Amino acid sequence: MSFDTVAHNHSRQQFDGVSSVWLFGYGSLIYKVDFPFLEQQPATIEGWARRFWQGSHDHRGTPEAPGRVVTLISQPGATCKGVAYRVSPDVFEHLDVREKNGYLRFSTPMRFDDGSSAEGLVYIATEDNEAFLGPAPSLDIARQIASSSGPSGPNSEYLLKLAEALRALGDHDPHVFELESHLL
Repeated sequence: MSFDTVAHNHSRQQFDGVSSVWLFGYGSLIYKVDFPFLEQQPATIEGWARRFWQGSHDHRGTPEAPGRVVTLISQPGATCKGVAYRVSPDVFEHLDVREKNGYLRFSTPMRFDDGSSAEGLVYIATEDNEAFLGPAPSLDIARQIASSSGPSGPNSEYLLKLAEALRALGDHDPHVFELESHLL
């Protein structure tokens, strides 16, 4: 699959007759909310782990020197804390472009902090996309993040803002915090 997933995402879900959709954010969608939403709540999804395994050629790096951003990796027993946003379907016109570098929209059950649940959408960069970088030693990932920068700013800013946002949510993500510790 190519980097640019905009057209593919447009064909994945149909929003005819739908007035709002839940969207689960677990990376920059937590701290960089540049889209209108109707409601937001902390939420958790199960069976997924947040990892800095996706290359960023368009936001936090360049094609010649990609940065690293998070995606979700299937992991039985894992939970991923984030923020759910109830949005109008037209918001995906913006988000599909923002998340075009290998991310596809998938359906996922979400559990809110109050115990209720809902079905929502989540952007995941699967390992078959051209920008997927995969696992590496934590120190190597941190070095790549420390040295990368792109049109949206330094890759280190992405990591640090995500760690700060996770703390505000009361989440402890060992992967994110270990990478953060290598930068500080």
